[in-house]
Amino acid sequence: MRKPSLDNLLSHAITCAAVVALALVMCGAPSFAAPRQSAGAASQQQQGEPPAAAQQQAGDRVWAPPLAGAVMYTVDPSEADPQIKRFDAWNIVSYRNDVKRDAPLLVWFSGTGGKPKDGRLFIELATNLGYRVIGLEYDNAISVPQTCGRNPDPACSDRFRQKRVFGDDVTNDIDDMPNESIVNRLTKLLVYLDAQHHNEGWAQYLRNGEPHWSRIVVSGHSQGGGIAAYIAKKKSVARVIVLSGAWDRVEATKEWAPWVTSPSATPLDRWYAAYHQRESRADAMKLAYEALKIPPEHIRMLTLDPNPLNKFPAGADVYHVSMIAPGVTPIDANGNPAYAADWAFMLGSAK
Repeated sequence: MRKPSLDNLLSHAITCAAVVALALVMCGAPSFAAPRQSAGAASQQQQGEPPAAAQQQAGDRVWAPPLAGAVMYTVDPSEADPQIKRFDAWNIVSYRNDVKRDAPLLVWFSGTGGKPKDGRLFIELATNLGYRVIGLEYDNAISVPQTCGRNPDPACSDRFRQKRVFGDDVTNDIDDMPNESIVNRLTKLLVYLDAQHHNEGWAQYLRNGEPHWSRIVVSGHSQGGGIAAYIAKKKSVARVIVLSGAWDRVEATKEWAPWVTSPSATPLDRWYAAYHQRESRADAMKLAYEALKIPPEHIRMLTLDPNPLNKFPAGADVYHVSMIAPGVTPIDANGNPAYAADWAFMLGSAK
């Protein structure tokens, strides 16, 4: 079948938007009808092998549209771990053909209700900057503010995130299963990639049967930003990038969740963050970043208007989504994401 074009993808992203609770849902994109093939097959196609020969190989769907000079494909979570039954949208895997063997891994977490593909523009930039990248699918159907915002117990969100990230059965507030936890999903995906694409170097991001966090950058938007921040608090990661996330507090008292103010396992000079000055929770975000003790010089306050062609409904927090979503994030005169320089600042270079 024919793969959808970039124009079609962007058009689709512009014309669909859903808002849940705090408008954290990202734009969707059409299902790709690309033939299944391995990353090795994708590389061979770029080197001139006839498509038919590449398509005959079993493996993972190539993620469209392709990024020049890069290998990009997808893996279903249930393909990496058959015990995963829910939240089974494609994980995205991306790296440049000239990536360093010891390049750090960047893991991307989308916002509430979003999918890995919603971070496509950020993933592409990180890929071009020399990272290996995984856009990880995870259980994000309900957020911390929805679950814990009115709960007078400030530790509610600690238990929420501990269960969602590490799979520990510490709360009944969410129905996440241990095998559906973020750590299990990432571990099983890395094991799968090492087995199926061994020459790509995925084993270096595993140690003692779990993610080798010091080799990994965690990043995300909204709920995904909170996930990244929580991991960075508990594990020493290579870098953490929080886009409008981690404002976990009791709304009635404005008391921060204990994890927010706890000591960070990740050195503070590795923390980076951004928020939009006009998003609905901008004030809370600014205070959250202070509570997390992110260096002020590592925080970007974004100010541009969203893409005027976006179709978000009136009253939706389009500024919150505009910092990352295709079809919503502003575009410069050259047709590139206007926040690319801000993203690049936070990402640094992996080359």
